[in-house]
Amino acid sequence: MSATRSMAQVALSAIASAALASAAHATDLDWKKFQGETINFLANNNPVSQALLAHKADFEKLTGITLKVDGYQEQQMRQRLVTVMNAHSDEVDVFMTLPSREGEQFAAAGWYADLTQMAKSEIAGDYDYAGLSQALLKAGTFSGKLTSTPMNIEGPILYYRTDIFKKCGVEQPATIKDVEAAAKKLKACDSGITPFVSRGLKAALPYTFSNMLHNIGGSYMADGKSNLCSPQGREALDTYSRLLRDYGPPGVVNYSFYQISALYRSGRAAMAFESSNELRTVMEGGDRLKDTTLIPFPAGEAGQVPTAIGWGMAISAYSKHPDAAWYFVQWATSPAVQKMMAVQGIAPPRSAVASDPEYRKWIDEEPVRKEWQAALDVLAAKGSSEVGYPIVANPESREFIGQAVQDLILNQKSVDQACADADKALDGLIAQKQR
Repeated sequence: MSATRSMAQVALSAIASAALASAAHATDLDWKKFQGETINFLANNNPVSQALLAHKADFEKLTGITLKVDGYQEQQMRQRLVTVMNAHSDEVDVFMTLPSREGEQFAAAGWYADLTQMAKSEIAGDYDYAGLSQALLKAGTFSGKLTSTPMNIEGPILYYRTDIFKKCGVEQPATIKDVEAAAKKLKACDSGITPFVSRGLKAALPYTFSNMLHNIGGSYMADGKSNLCSPQGREALDTYSRLLRDYGPPGVVNYSFYQISALYRSGRAAMAFESSNELRTVMEGGDRLKDTTLIPFPAGEAGQVPTAIGWGMAISAYSKHPDAAWYFVQWATSPAVQKMMAVQGIAPPRSAVASDPEYRKWIDEEPVRKEWQAALDVLAAKGSSEVGYPIVANPESREFIGQAVQDLILNQKSVDQACADADKALDGLIAQKQR
């Protein structure tokens, strides 16, 4: 075990003990009120849930509630959730949700329990509801109802290998055009390294593509119509697909964060455009700790407009244990637990945690962590939560965006044909959902 990892584990243990003590001394809340109950948590098996569930035993010890976890990869998790919700089943009490993706759709379907009153009254004295990101709380509120509380703040950032850049004489990219020029130079310099990798999987790629679209100055809709065939939309489609087609790995149309992080962590990619959440996964083992720099995705004609979203904790409208479920939600999104998750590389949606001395000490231990926090500061200040179309059918809209990009990666259509086909399908989707 490395000294760095050992010290980090000691620090985390100390923070965990303090967190348990803090929760136990919140005397205005009886944490044992629902002792003996069992709640079921449907989790996306990503770094956010992994960091949280590392402390599952702490929650069970504090409350006497048994937490059963049903974890899947993201697409499978959503398929499972839709099946359960369509059946109005009580099999799920708490689930992870992305308000920027399915919030409008789930709220319209009545799948979220309303957390508004719980968040204002049934809370521990140290919960500090007002200290949560107001932007993320707003993103999780539909028709005046709070549907989730934020677990983290995140967005895609550019990870790149300083050693390979130095060897190949490549400077840090300042613009999107610089990214492509760097990829071209890296490919000529070292044929054994993938110059650039990002999401190519149809439903997953709008997360990263949206950042490029907004940096270039594009938008998904204009005057109530799909806008992918605008000059900025065409440029974004062309550039994103060309980077993956000419400089990405074989089979990139099947790549999401799992494959991207594994490729980069193993040393087989020079640049990876992926979620800030992946810091923990990318740094696993320590091989990339000293040779990686992190920056917000470089600017386009509109500057830097990064994607900034957050996972939320929601309670099912069909749960038979909503009160016990709320105890889990508030524990999971409390300052103490978010502080523990922060030193595992999960960016806190609370400014108080981000400025906490112990967290700042952890940040200052490694240059890459300072760069990560600096990138997150840009996300928080300049970020857009528009990922896909701002309509109830947002998840369906992402399929059409992804199809357009994949058609270009695979050289199956021209840019004009790909955007025209996508705009036609998306206009139909927009009109259908408005009727």
